[in-house]
Amino acid sequence: MRITLIHALKHSIVPIEASFAKHWPEARLMNLLDDSLSADLARDGKLTERMTERFLTMGNYAASTGADGILFTCSAFGPCIEAVARAHAPMPVLKPNEAMIEQAVAKGKRIGLLSTFPPTLVSMPPEFPSSVTLVPKLAEGALAALDRDDRAEHDRIVVEASRELRDCDLIALAQYSMAPAAERVAEVTGREVLTTPDSAVRKLKAMLGIK
Repeated sequence: MRITLIHALKHSIVPIEASFAKHWPEARLMNLLDDSLSADLARDGKLTERMTERFLTMGNYAASTGADGILFTCSAFGPCIEAVARAHAPMPVLKPNEAMIEQAVAKGKRIGLLSTFPPTLVSMPPEFPSSVTLVPKLAEGALAALDRDDRAEHDRIVVEASRELRDCDLIALAQYSMAPAAERVAEVTGREVLTTPDSAVRKLKAMLGIK
């Protein structure tokens, strides 16, 4: 199976490849990166028709290479990804968060949503059902640290921010790039921590009928 991974942040590549290595090492991976997407969204402050067109172009390219499925790792672009899914049905096209959201909703009613990218806290909450209570929290400065290749500082900021979510049933980490900090967040908060990469790989594998 050939799986195309489409990224808006270079930091997402290592965590998702690690999850595939753990849960589905047989998959053939293809990475597409456009790190101007996140910068342009931060500049514009909202998703635009032009942004959707860019996503459709990437989806078309992925399909043209013979992809069996597409997984987007950029969590702030839900409506754009939904447009790609409609265009390429019935091929599995996954938003980065949907598998983790399904898990989180099954496990708790009060969910801490920890993010390092501000637009995610605008786009992602509507993806949760109204039956749960979301407690959003921004780990401010963490992404900038990662952009400086300071993983230790990124993880420190994420862990410190997570302390404010200890009254939640569980904590969901919104960015793929946050996954390496999950174990420390769990230790500090005493809560179960869900990451997007592991959940997404398991769901995509199931959708494609792989045991």
